[in-house]
Amino acid sequence: MGCFSCMRFNRKDVRDFDEDTGSRSIKSSAKGRKGRSLGGKGGESNNQKGNVARSFTFKELALATQNFREANLLGEGGFGRVYKGRLESGLVVAIKQLNLDGLQGQQEFIVEVLMLSLLHHKNLVNLIGYCTDGDQKLLVYEFMPMGSLENHLFDLEPGKKPLSWSTRLKIASGAAHGLEYLHCEANPPVIYRDLKSSNILLDNDFNPKLSDFGLAKLGPVGENTHVSTRVMGTYGYCAPEYAMSGKLTLKSDIYSLGVVLLELITGRKAYDNSKEAGEQNLVVWSRPFLKDRRKFVHMVDPLLNGQFSVRSLHHAVAITAMCIQEQASFRPIISDIVVALDYLVSQAESSDSQGGGSQTIKQTHHHKDN
Repeated sequence: MGCFSCMRFNRKDVRDFDEDTGSRSIKSSAKGRKGRSLGGKGGESNNQKGNVARSFTFKELALATQNFREANLLGEGGFGRVYKGRLESGLVVAIKQLNLDGLQGQQEFIVEVLMLSLLHHKNLVNLIGYCTDGDQKLLVYEFMPMGSLENHLFDLEPGKKPLSWSTRLKIASGAAHGLEYLHCEANPPVIYRDLKSSNILLDNDFNPKLSDFGLAKLGPVGENTHVSTRVMGTYGYCAPEYAMSGKLTLKSDIYSLGVVLLELITGRKAYDNSKEAGEQNLVVWSRPFLKDRRKFVHMVDPLLNGQFSVRSLHHAVAITAMCIQEQASFRPIISDIVVALDYLVSQAESSDSQGGGSQTIKQTHHHKDN
C-alpha cells in the first residue's frame, strides 16, 4: 500500500506546505526549548550529544553502504530506498535515499529533517544525520534490528515466531506514547498523519519507535479546530472525515492508531485486495464483530493459538472500537488511550511474572483463509 492523494500535486501546494511547516516549526521549537524540554514524559532517547543531526557527505554514506549494494537494501517506499550501513565510527545505521524523480519526496525530506531535529522521545526514531550533496538527498537514522511491526504480523516466513499477546500490547502502548508526545508535549502539537504498521520500527526487545515523519503537519492552535491540507496517507489507515474533506485534526491520528490496534488483534492488514469483497478493508470487516462481545474471540489472530486473556482482549477491543469511531469527536484523546494501554501491559506483565501466562482460548478460525 502506498501513499495516495485526492488532489493533484502542484507548485502552489508545495509552497504552502513549506511555508506552513517550516516557519511554524522553527518558531515553535525556540519557544519549546526555552520553556520546557521537548523530551516529554517518556524522556529523551538519543545517543548524540545535544540531539544535533550532523551533515554527511555523499561519499561517506556511499562507503557506509558499500556503494548502496543490493545486499544492504532493507526496503523501499514512496520516498526511496532504505539501506543498512556502517559509519566510519562503526555505528550501524539505516540510510534512506531520496528518489530523485519524486517531487513529493523532496517535500517529505525537508519536513522530516525539521521534525526529527526538533522532536526527541524514546518512542520516536532517532535522526542521526542527513546529506544534501548536489541532487542527492539522504537521511541517516538509528538502525532498528527487528524491522517494522508489519514484518512480524503479516505473511510470516515458515518457522518465524508470531508476536505474543503481551508483546502486541507492549508495542501498542509504546506507539501510543510516541503519539502522545507529538500531540501533548510538542508545541504546537504535531499531527503524525502516517501512522501504520510499516512505520512502527522495533528494537531487539520489541520496543517500538514511530518513523517516517515526511507527512507530519503542525496541528491547529488557538481557536482553530483543524488544519486544511491535501489528503495524503495510506489507504485503510486514513480517518474518513479527513479522506473526504481534507480537514486534519489530532483525532485523525487516533483513527489510524485504532487501525493499527485492529491489525495487532486480528493479524489482518488494514487493506488487503487479496481478500473477497467486503473483507478487504479491515475496519469494515471488523464492524460486525465489534457489536457483539461474544464475537470478540473470533476476530483474534489465529497465530496466537488462543494464548491470550479474554478480559485483556475485551479491554483492547473496547479501546480499538472507540478509536475507529466514524465521528471524530467520539474518539478518545491520546492521553486516555495511553493510560488504558499501560494498564493492559502492566496486567499482562504481572500475569507473566506470576507464571499465570495467557489463557488458552478455543477460537473459530474462519477469517484468514483467503
